[in-house]
Amino acid sequence: MISGKRRAHLVAGAAAGAMLVLPAHAEPAKLPEILSARATMAANPLPDFSYAGYGFGIAPIPSDAGTIVDVTDHGAIPDDGLDDTKAVLRALAAANAVKGKVTLRFPKGRTQITEVLRITRSDIVLDGAGDGPGGSELWFPRPLKLIDQSHDYDELRAYLVHEKKYQVEPENNIDYLFTEYSWAGGMILVAPEKSRPVSYDGSKDVRDPVLANGVSGKQFGRTLTVDNPAKLKVGAVVQLQWFSVAGPDSKILKSLYGDTDLPIGSHHWTSPNRPVVVQATRVAAIRGKTVTLGDPLLHDVRADQPAVLADWRHLEHVGIQNLRLQFPEAPAFGHHLEQGYNGIYMTGVFDGWVKKLTIDRSDSGVLTDNAASLTIADVITTGDRRAHYSVHVGAVHNVLVRDLKVENPVVHPLSINTRSTRSVFLRSTVALEGVIDQHSGSNHQNLFDQVTLHIDPKQDPKQEGAAWHYRLWMGGGAPYWKPGHGLYNTLWNARLVIPDAVPADAEVAITSGLEGPGERIVGLHANRKITVSYDPAPYIEATGEAIDAVPSLYDYQLARRRR
Repeated sequence: MISGKRRAHLVAGAAAGAMLVLPAHAEPAKLPEILSARATMAANPLPDFSYAGYGFGIAPIPSDAGTIVDVTDHGAIPDDGLDDTKAVLRALAAANAVKGKVTLRFPKGRTQITEVLRITRSDIVLDGAGDGPGGSELWFPRPLKLIDQSHDYDELRAYLVHEKKYQVEPENNIDYLFTEYSWAGGMILVAPEKSRPVSYDGSKDVRDPVLANGVSGKQFGRTLTVDNPAKLKVGAVVQLQWFSVAGPDSKILKSLYGDTDLPIGSHHWTSPNRPVVVQATRVAAIRGKTVTLGDPLLHDVRADQPAVLADWRHLEHVGIQNLRLQFPEAPAFGHHLEQGYNGIYMTGVFDGWVKKLTIDRSDSGVLTDNAASLTIADVITTGDRRAHYSVHVGAVHNVLVRDLKVENPVVHPLSINTRSTRSVFLRSTVALEGVIDQHSGSNHQNLFDQVTLHIDPKQDPKQEGAAWHYRLWMGGGAPYWKPGHGLYNTLWNARLVIPDAVPADAEVAITSGLEGPGERIVGLHANRKITVSYDPAPYIEATGEAIDAVPSLYDYQLARRRR
C-alpha cells in the first residue's frame, strides 16, 4: 500500500513480464491492474487518449497533393548561394490564389529564406523531397529577432515586462528580460489571417460567439445536451469551453485537480473571458437537443459546472512535410534568451500535420498553440546549440507527437505545456538529458507513452558511497499557474537508458519536484534497478517492468476503438 498523501516511494520489484509471442506452455502476458482490475480501474480511471492526432486518430493524413505550385517556377534557384525569399513569397501568393487543395513544392537542394513564411489558408501543404542527399533544405540564416518586423508578439512582449520575466544567473552575469521567441514564433508561421498569435493579456480577451449552451454531459462520454442546437451543424468544428464562473470556488477547478491540498494559482480565474479548459472538437451528429461530439468530454457539463459550444476561427488541413529546416551556427545566450531560430509555429489549426522533418540547430523545432487534432510524426531535431524546446505542445487538445527523435541538447525535450489536454508523446526518444516537462497551467489528461529517455544519474561527490539519483520530472511554470498539472496525466511503459558509468548493481532513485495530483506511472523501467519518488503521491504500478502485454496505451486504446 502507498502511504502518505504527498509522497510515493516504491522500489522496483518483480521481473519483467512475459512477451506476447510465447511457447504453447507459457502463460500470456498479463494486463496491468489499471486495465484489468475493476476496483483499480474505478479508483484510477484512464482517459481514452486514442483520439489524439489528425482525424481523431482514425483518419489517414491526406496524400492528395491537389494543385502543385513549384517555387522554382517563380524564380527560386536552389544551391546558388543567393536569397530566394521573394521567389518563395511569389510562389506562396500563387498557391493562395488556388481554390481547393494546393501544394507548395520546394526543390532538391538549399532554398534560402530570410523572411517569415506566413501560411494563412486551409488546404495547403508545404512539401519537399525529404532530408539527406537529394533532399529539400530550407536555409534560415537569420533569427526572428532580426527579421520579424511584425506586431504579432507585442502582447507577449508587454506581458514579459509587466510580469518582470527576467532570466537571472548571477554566476554568468545574466540579468536579462526573456525574449518573446522563447515561447512563440517560427520561420514558418501557420495562423489564420489577422488572428491573435499569442494571448497573454486578459484585458484583451473577447469571448468567442456562443453557438449553444451546454445543459448536461458526462465526463468521458461523447454526448452533450444543449439548450438550442439551431446554430450547430454536423461536421462543424467548435470549441467546448469551461469558465471559472465562481472564481477560486469554481467546480471546474475541482474537476481539474480533485481534492488536492496543493494551492491553485490565480490565473485559473482572474481572466473571466478566458476559458480555463478548451476542447476543440467536431460535431458528429445532432438529434434533437443531443449533440454527439467527435471525441469524449474532458469534464462534466452541468448547471454548477457550465460550458458553452463556441465558434472558433481556425484553419484546417495544413501540412508541412518532407523537408530539412536548417539554421546556422550561432551562440546560445541561455534559457529564455533565445533569439528566434524557431522552425514552425502552428496556431489556430485543426486537423493539421507536420511529418518527416529534420530540424537542425533550432532554438525550438515546432511550437504549437490554440490548436487541436494535429499529428506531428517522424521529426528529428539535431544540432549542438542548446534548444528551448524540441516539439512543444502548448494550449492544444488531441495533439499526437509520434516517433520524435531528440538528438540535440534541449531544456524541455518533451513538453506538455499550459492548457494542453489529452495530447500524447508516443515512442519518442531523447538521446541527451532526458526529462519530462509537465508545465503548470491546467494541463491535464496527457500521456507520455512508450518513450525512451537517456539519462545521466549522479552521486554526491562529497559523500563516499552516495546513492545514485536523477530528477526525471522537471515541470516549469509560474506560481500563478500552479499546480504542475491536473488529473490523469500518465507515463506509460517509459524506458530509461542509464550509462555504463553507473555500476550494473547500482540502484538509482528517480525523483520529481512538486508536480501535480492524479499522475499515473505504469511500467517505468530501466537497465538498472530503480526506485520512484513522485510528489504528490501518484498511482504507480509495475515499476522496473516493461508492460509487454500493452507496450503502448495509445495503440491499445486505438485498437479497441477500431474493434
